[in-house]
Amino acid sequence: MLCRLDIALKLCSFVFKQLDWQFNDFSRKFKGKRISLKRQIISAQSLNNELMKIAFIGTYPPRECGIGTFTNDLVNSMILPPSGQEEPNEGFVVALNDFTDKYDYPEEVKLTIRQEHQEDYIQAVKFINHSGAEVCVLEHEFGIFGGQNGVYILPLLHRLEVPLIVTLHTILKTPSYNEKAVLQQICKMANKIVVMSHKAIEFLVDIYDVPKERIAFIDHGVPDLQFSSGKSKKEFKLEHKKVLTTFGFIGRNKGIETVIKALPKVIEKHPNVVYMILGKTHPNVLRHSGEEYRIFLMRLVKNLQVEKNVVFLNEYLNVKDLFKYLSATDVYITPYLNESQITSGTLAYAIGVGSAVVSTPYWHAAELLADGRGRLFKFGDSEELSSVLTELLDNPTELNKLKTKAGEYGKRITWPKTGEKYIAIANEAIEQGTKESGKKDTILDLLILPPFSLDHINRLTDDTGIIQHAKFGIPNLKEGYCLDDNARALLMVLMAYKQIKDARSLELSPVYLSYIHYMQNKDGTFRNFLSFSRNYLDEVGSEDSFGRTIWALGYLLGNAPNDAYYQTGRLVFFNAAPHFEKLKSIRSIANSMIGICYYLKANPGDDAMTERLRNMAHKLINQFEENQSPDWQWFESLLAYDNGMLPLSLLHSAEILNEDKVLEVALKSMQFLTEHTLNENYLSIIGNEKWYKKNGERSVFAQQPVDAMAMVLMYHQAFLVTKDKEYLNKLYTSFLWFLGENDLRLSLYDFETKGCCDGFESYGVNRNQGAESSLAYLISHLTVLQAYEEFHKI
Repeated sequence: MLCRLDIALKLCSFVFKQLDWQFNDFSRKFKGKRISLKRQIISAQSLNNELMKIAFIGTYPPRECGIGTFTNDLVNSMILPPSGQEEPNEGFVVALNDFTDKYDYPEEVKLTIRQEHQEDYIQAVKFINHSGAEVCVLEHEFGIFGGQNGVYILPLLHRLEVPLIVTLHTILKTPSYNEKAVLQQICKMANKIVVMSHKAIEFLVDIYDVPKERIAFIDHGVPDLQFSSGKSKKEFKLEHKKVLTTFGFIGRNKGIETVIKALPKVIEKHPNVVYMILGKTHPNVLRHSGEEYRIFLMRLVKNLQVEKNVVFLNEYLNVKDLFKYLSATDVYITPYLNESQITSGTLAYAIGVGSAVVSTPYWHAAELLADGRGRLFKFGDSEELSSVLTELLDNPTELNKLKTKAGEYGKRITWPKTGEKYIAIANEAIEQGTKESGKKDTILDLLILPPFSLDHINRLTDDTGIIQHAKFGIPNLKEGYCLDDNARALLMVLMAYKQIKDARSLELSPVYLSYIHYMQNKDGTFRNFLSFSRNYLDEVGSEDSFGRTIWALGYLLGNAPNDAYYQTGRLVFFNAAPHFEKLKSIRSIANSMIGICYYLKANPGDDAMTERLRNMAHKLINQFEENQSPDWQWFESLLAYDNGMLPLSLLHSAEILNEDKVLEVALKSMQFLTEHTLNENYLSIIGNEKWYKKNGERSVFAQQPVDAMAMVLMYHQAFLVTKDKEYLNKLYTSFLWFLGENDLRLSLYDFETKGCCDGFESYGVNRNQGAESSLAYLISHLTVLQAYEEFHKI
């Protein structure tokens, strides 16, 4: 009874979501009128100097992040009463969480977004739209948002119903296609784009085609703090030292080794020099490379015998302590290794304090240190840096001139002054109203998706591989393992790591890859079944299991998370390659073709493999030509199992081969399959009980999750090839089969175990939750997430 009640509640939730979507669609049609009215009201308010309510989106303390510090300072500067206003503005923060997700945020943070969880972005925009906020300020940096190149922020912005101001912290001179597309979309939706260097304006206009009138230049703000140099030196026991400083997150692009290599010559003349390296290793560097760079720097210090002159302070300093260190600094150094730094908060802070700054000529430094506010030296040139430092330390008068000019400029860019400029822009944006994005929605709704969970997969997986069957939600160890499911499992975890950066997925990848490697025979074929006691149960597996394995391995070669897995996958893949064109089963051919396509997308120069793909595609086309008739556009005289995989393989191949015939057969067969499975506004899979023979009766029961997965994948690829968003609607409709939009109106996804039931029979749902069905659900779930992301790129 409880189970039925839970399913009923889920279906009710789905209905309400659909109604909500329809209402939003209706609402959008009249959005122009609502905006016009709101614009008049807000314009009247601004004339009366009314307070404004501001929504801020960005990282935020206590998360240790430069963008977070910037957001915090901006919030404080915009909320505090501006000139002529007695009361503060009102505002709140929507904070971006990284993989840690354990921050104790202050009260102004009203909502958090988990970086790689797409549904959180949709929840956030609904919150903002109903919060009473009159303007939204977004801090943009590619790395803080989820999806490829931070694309997850786009659905939020497309739905935003208040004016938008965007601060761009990174603007690339040579962006990838996706990086450019994402930034262009953001700029189209923004009322005003704020940048912190004039070079950034040039890039936006010339590279990203942003109208110049939409761009505002505002210097990076700096805290309005001043400390005595003498007192700060005394506090840190540096009274008799000449202090050189670099601060910020540590990583190889910072070029700190350039300074260390310059020290011996400086120390010869000024033995009381001490170089302070302040800051932690960047979290992303730490995650992937650990403390490799810091250890390299420490070894370099030791080799050059300057241990007494270099101090590493491995801390993320608060602003007050940081400014004390800067006040104690004689020369501040930013030795970055290349010009590609459009904004540097650390440099702005040093100027704000009035430090004498020496830097390489990256874009922001070249601008900020112009007119005698600092000195520049060539990238990676330790010799030149030694000369510059020695000259300045020899000449206190010249050193003080730099400090004076920097300090004068710093007084102009304090946060109170910066905040006033942002408030002026916010008032302009409110008067303008929202920018129409022109983005039409699909029925894709991430909010009704259950949270992505590997709970049941973890339950089924041991150190050998994934158990193929389950008794209800418990692994059935008696049945052991099979190649099909471990190949599917490898595909799923690779997709999960690529799509949502799921750490557990990366941990599971070698388990499934190791199983595949273990089951390969010397001639390149594969065994399929392995008992729980690790005894082989067959000599050579089915062609279907072979094809599914090549699919997973090909995906690995196109999307490898690291080189070790890539090399193992490549070895197994090419050991099996001689058998590709020997395959007889059309489903095995289809599955193998998909894997080959993933490989070729990453290795387009492999002409031999391209010809293999062409030969296999034409085998399918020949099968189609032999069996098709005006009322039967299919590859066989029956619709059986895994039907969607056949058009899917040709849709993938069409991208590689560019042959009209391949795409023609793919679309014809897909349309035929659609007519027989999706003609009632829900997916009705061909039942495996008796299948559907030409001129025969269609079987309804023994519907299985792998068939629903094949339909989801097929429509996704159709969208990628044709860019027709109607295929996304079909994709989503097919996915809802798992959640109860099916012939029995029963959910196959188990919200308690996080597994998926094995299908449904005439008596109802088969409650066993084996690997095949649960993996089919998760692959489909990840495909919905990917499709949603891709839709918002176009």
